[in-house]
Amino acid sequence: MPRQKPTTTIDVVGNLDLRPEQAVGDYRASRQQDKYFVKPPNWDSAGDSVELLYIQNLRENDAMRELQQEMLQNAKRQSQVSNQRIRKMYKMQERLRKRFIEVNSFFKDCADKKRAADKVIQQERALHVELNKGIDSFKSSIAVLKAFRTDLQATVSEFQPYECVLEDIVKVSDIFVSPKDCIDRCDALMLAQVEISQVQSQKVEEIEQMRQRMVQVTSKAALTVLGLKNDLGRLERSYNQARQMCLQWETILSSCKDVIANNNLDKERSIDCLVTLYKMLCKRRDIKPSLRTYEMPLILDFIKRELSLWNDVIREIEAAPETNKGDGVVLEGALC
Repeated sequence: MPRQKPTTTIDVVGNLDLRPEQAVGDYRASRQQDKYFVKPPNWDSAGDSVELLYIQNLRENDAMRELQQEMLQNAKRQSQVSNQRIRKMYKMQERLRKRFIEVNSFFKDCADKKRAADKVIQQERALHVELNKGIDSFKSSIAVLKAFRTDLQATVSEFQPYECVLEDIVKVSDIFVSPKDCIDRCDALMLAQVEISQVQSQKVEEIEQMRQRMVQVTSKAALTVLGLKNDLGRLERSYNQARQMCLQWETILSSCKDVIANNNLDKERSIDCLVTLYKMLCKRRDIKPSLRTYEMPLILDFIKRELSLWNDVIREIEAAPETNKGDGVVLEGALC
């Protein structure tokens, strides 16, 4: 409960409200104020006791038991009614299933009968169409036969006078036996003429085909000859080009041969000069030449050594003082 005058002092341990001499007065003052404490309505009336609460709960329990009993009875009655309805529903379902099976079988029979009837109708319609076609063809044949009959009667009436002529011809002629034989032979001649005309047209067509083949073969041969002429022209041009190239290479090879021959000649001359020089050096040193011409490297080495010796001698002579020039000239003359 809030206090009007809250405590401000604290003891040693830290607990509050340890002022018993002022606690009762503070409590009364706090009970009389309305700022920090609101009194509920009927705060001074006595509340419900435990006995009243027990009686009230007991009454509610009895009422709930009665309601539960009624609900159980209603549930039993409803379950019985539901069971009866379920049995009726099962019976009705079984009856409807049987009826459905009967109706379905009836529908199937009707569908089968309908398909069979449609098939028979289609067959009858096809037969009717065929019969109509046959009737139309027969009618057209009858009309053609009627027209042929009228034409035949007209022809017979027209050629009736010629029958006597044919009989006279058969009597006079020894070739024909009867008028029918004469007519047959005439028909045979006409058929032979037709066959001859057919064979003639066939042969004419064959001749035309042969002519066309000859034209084709001739054109192909002409094209082949033209192609061969073109190939021959190309070969001739290539031959001329190759000939010109050969002439050029011939001139080049001739010049190369001349150069090679000149080089060989110069080589031989150089070898002869070197051999001669070698012999002169050997003669100067009173040595018999022991090397042959094919041993040119050894000859060159010998000449090189001799030339190096001469160079050394010339350097020594050039290094001598001018006072000894006369002696040097004498020595040079002696060396020469």
